[in-house]
Amino acid sequence: MKGKYTTGQTGARSARLRLAALAIILVLMASAAAGCSGEKEESKPQRLILGFSQLGSESAWRIGNTRDIEDKADLYGIGLMLENANQKQENQIDAIRRFIAYKVDVIAFSPIVEEGWDNVLLEAKKAGIPVILVDRDISTETEGLTSCLIGADFYKEGVMAAEYLIRKADSLEKDHVKIVEITGTEDSTPMMQRQAGFMDTLLADERMEVLESVNGDFLKSRGAECMRYLLETYGSEIDVVYSHNDEMTLGALPEIEAAGYVPGKDIIIISIDGGQEAIDVLKSGRINCVVECTPMLGSELMNTAIKLKNGEEVEKVIHPAETYFSDEQDLSAITERSY
Repeated sequence: MKGKYTTGQTGARSARLRLAALAIILVLMASAAAGCSGEKEESKPQRLILGFSQLGSESAWRIGNTRDIEDKADLYGIGLMLENANQKQENQIDAIRRFIAYKVDVIAFSPIVEEGWDNVLLEAKKAGIPVILVDRDISTETEGLTSCLIGADFYKEGVMAAEYLIRKADSLEKDHVKIVEITGTEDSTPMMQRQAGFMDTLLADERMEVLESVNGDFLKSRGAECMRYLLETYGSEIDVVYSHNDEMTLGALPEIEAAGYVPGKDIIIISIDGGQEAIDVLKSGRINCVVECTPMLGSELMNTAIKLKNGEEVEKVIHPAETYFSDEQDLSAITERSY
């Protein structure tokens, strides 16, 4: 009939209306979801991304330092991009450039040596990325390339080592003390400052004579090589071995024993770091003094990175509290180390 729909026409129209209504509902739901999602993204703080270049894994100290930084990044909810440079400056420079390209929020690194960082750090500055030095300092021609240094007071460590030696010489009533020094990596901050603190403190004591300083590169194998050379050259003249880290000390001890001397008795042994193995050897009497240099810098690093991301001021130098352990003390009171 004219002017009326048939049953088929009515059904088709109803279907079209239902599809149109469904489409409108879906659009509204999608818009609402997008709006809610946008609100969540705005209210949720972005995760801080920290790029960290570790210089290597040459010692228990370094491995402990890396582990602590990884653990604290997890604890603080910070995204960590960590690269191991395997003792090569060029690897660290490449890593820093990758961090810049990735646009991390903060860059941190433990420099293997002091010189040669200006160009890459200028690139970081131009990119607006703050840089934190961890464990070691650098020397640059341009001011303001780094935000701060988190690490030990290496000069004070050298001073503590020398002060112990002076007390030990007094207790043994020694008139003349002949010293050999096994240093860390040449031109690195800990090497230069541990040596300077030690030598400066001994200057006023006329009994002290340094026979020779040799580069052990902070490696156990090099500590052994250096000790063999020193024993072949000076033999029974050696009264004291001052070693810049535990790994070199632990490498030197078997060489001293193989040469027929008793470490800790015939030769005074002074080490730096305070790892568990060195503390155990100290307790056994084969090391006389271990100056502490804690690798537990993770919390300070994460807190400082957060402040820098938020645009806050930070201290230029942050030193952890440290001490020393020696045969003057009750060594049974030393708690287990985590490295």
